[in-house]
Amino acid sequence: MMNIMEAVARRRLYFDGGMGTLLQGMGLAPGAAPERWNLSHPDRIASVHRAYLDAGCDIIKMNTFGINELRFDDPETLIEAAAQCARSAIGDRTGKYMAYDMGPTGKLLEPLGNLPFERAVEIFGRCVRAAVQAGADLILIETMSDAYETKAAVLAAKENSTLPVFVTNAYDGTGKLMTGADPAAMVALLEGLGVDALGVNCSVGPDQLTQVVDTLCRYASVPVIVNPNAGLPSSVDGKPVYSIGPAEFAAYMVPLAQRGAAILGVCCGTTPEYIAALIADTQNLPYALPERKPDTLVSSYTHAVTIGEVPLLIGERINPTGKKKVKEALRRGDLEPLLRDGLMQADAGAHLLDVNVGLPDIDEPAVLVELVQRLQAVTDLPLQLDTTHPEAMARAMRIYNGKPLVNSVNGTTESMRTIFPLVKKYGGAVIALTIDENGIPDTAEGRCAVAEKIVRCAEDFGIPRKEIIVDPLAMAVSADPSSAKVTLDAIRLIKARLGVATSLGVSNISFGLPAREVVNASFFGLALGAGLDCAIMNPFSVGMMQTYHAFNALMAHDPNCASYIAHAAGWATPSAAVPAATPQKSRDVGGLKDAICRGLREEALREAQVLLQTTPPLTIIETEIIPALDEAGRTFEQKTTFLPQLLVTAETASAVFDLIKAAMPAAAQDSTRKVVLATVRGDIHDIGKNIVRVLLESFGFTVIDLGRDVAAETVLQAVQAHACKLVGLSALMTTTVPAMGDTIALLRKEAPGTTVVVGGAVLTQEYADRIGADFYAADAMETVRFAQKFYA
Repeated sequence: MMNIMEAVARRRLYFDGGMGTLLQGMGLAPGAAPERWNLSHPDRIASVHRAYLDAGCDIIKMNTFGINELRFDDPETLIEAAAQCARSAIGDRTGKYMAYDMGPTGKLLEPLGNLPFERAVEIFGRCVRAAVQAGADLILIETMSDAYETKAAVLAAKENSTLPVFVTNAYDGTGKLMTGADPAAMVALLEGLGVDALGVNCSVGPDQLTQVVDTLCRYASVPVIVNPNAGLPSSVDGKPVYSIGPAEFAAYMVPLAQRGAAILGVCCGTTPEYIAALIADTQNLPYALPERKPDTLVSSYTHAVTIGEVPLLIGERINPTGKKKVKEALRRGDLEPLLRDGLMQADAGAHLLDVNVGLPDIDEPAVLVELVQRLQAVTDLPLQLDTTHPEAMARAMRIYNGKPLVNSVNGTTESMRTIFPLVKKYGGAVIALTIDENGIPDTAEGRCAVAEKIVRCAEDFGIPRKEIIVDPLAMAVSADPSSAKVTLDAIRLIKARLGVATSLGVSNISFGLPAREVVNASFFGLALGAGLDCAIMNPFSVGMMQTYHAFNALMAHDPNCASYIAHAAGWATPSAAVPAATPQKSRDVGGLKDAICRGLREEALREAQVLLQTTPPLTIIETEIIPALDEAGRTFEQKTTFLPQLLVTAETASAVFDLIKAAMPAAAQDSTRKVVLATVRGDIHDIGKNIVRVLLESFGFTVIDLGRDVAAETVLQAVQAHACKLVGLSALMTTTVPAMGDTIALLRKEAPGTTVVVGGAVLTQEYADRIGADFYAADAMETVRFAQKFYA
């Protein structure tokens, strides 16, 4: 039998559909783990597989979605049993494939949660090894709502097997993952990691996926998978019923297939009838694998930027070279000044941040990893990892949440043999310096020759040339009058001959000259005109920023000159070089509120201690902490900041709040605003509930967190024991939503007057109404807003 990648090269393939709802129809109790039926009821599991195969699907998913060691003591046994069920269903059918189905752990990874990244890789890896042993044909990583956990799962799959790896993420109604990633960011990350197919599953119906699928197909060079839910659920007789039937579902899927989706299937709320209708409507549509896309993408955990369209600015200031204060901060282990600098560069208009901590007297690998993680907690700009230390580069690339820009490789054999294997494994675009064992060539032809050698070597490692960004090196014109001309000629030649993007450290050109700003700005304009794609520069330099925005306006990169006009209002004289944020991003810099908003914990604690000397604690809470949290909530609700930034702001506020409370008389502390939180019986996914807890605590609520897989009786006992009138319930899985209704019914009977707010990926307002909830919260901040009104 041909392998699955050979099969998808020839024709459109089809996954199966939902398992949990069918098993509930066979007697699986609400909230019970369907994976245990692999051992106790293998005939029923196999019958579901056979039904989907009879409907025409090509790939069946093993009943393993929730299996991991956090939930089950012996995952290997359950995985082997699941494989036996699937293989028995396939029998002697040809052209059918068995996918090991690997879902999320249910935990949020550090620094947002408490699950270390490497621990997540270990958990996933154990299951992947068991799946390989059980005979899986491919690894399907699905329903991932966090880019970082997705990366951990992919690394585990790649490091513990040679099977094809397919990945589908759960995008919400805004077209983003729970932690903020858009489809282009996920394409950049996943293709960088070398997955074989990628796409979307769960969360919403096919009618809401047009924009997500369009973006995936626009950027992906691997097959795109689309496995939606059957619309949104409502509750009928206590059971979830989905809004889209088989024929309507298939009709919605036709245009998604025509847009380029190569592998189709269904998810929650579906049956074999959906698969049959889907295949009937789409199997004869024209089919082709996606073309190799030319885009050079780098990404953060929220978005990707394309190198080679509009010139990009890489902020250069997180670098100890020539910066005494940065060196001192690094030596004393204080990274907050670097975080502050990164945030200000983002405000000033940088598109990426260069991150360099190269000092001889520090542990560079450990410091670079810590700084990358902390920067990604406070800003969503993509990062350029800048180090000559091989271990530091390897460790930073491994934990980076996204696809980084790597600075750098050069034309020496040692450098290419060190850097390119890391890029092949972890993904990344690479700055390529035109220097080799013979030094820096004096001519544009010589530098282009070095660049070509690097590009050819990258391709030998399986890295496409689009991932190489050549830096032809700007040398001081004070030492060599022809250096600027050589560099400009090299930019033109490299782009014309090799078809790759270019980058420069622009300010090197003026070294040794007075009024360097004038030279830098002039050279920058010439380089942009020659085709420069990325500039490593100081975004606080007014002259450089004036040149940049004028160039974009003149070259039709700035519709209606809007960005130029917006920035011009804040410019001083051309010779100034001061840290000034762009007008549309300006905010008061410094002070407690600003430190909390930006997630600068140590700075916020210092500011709070100073304020406590002159300001009553309650005044600090009312004028600094609560306004900071309100601002963070507003920007999150407006989708200008995302969950990681919201959480780090909340955690910073909580730390400050604890400090303030310690200075307050006990009688002044409010302990009456209580909330009981729980993930309902049978559901082990407590990410959403944990996010709500952090936010509520940061706003000063007392939270009684009962954890996950919580029985209705346990919720009732907590309400009675703590005299609490507000309860928050969470559920991610369709099969556990009835347990939420049971919990509400018990509270209505035994604790009348209790108010219940519900949330979770599978819930809707209609469903919340049907199960008797008082409020449906679409996200964590809505829960906080409701709690504030409740206790007002």
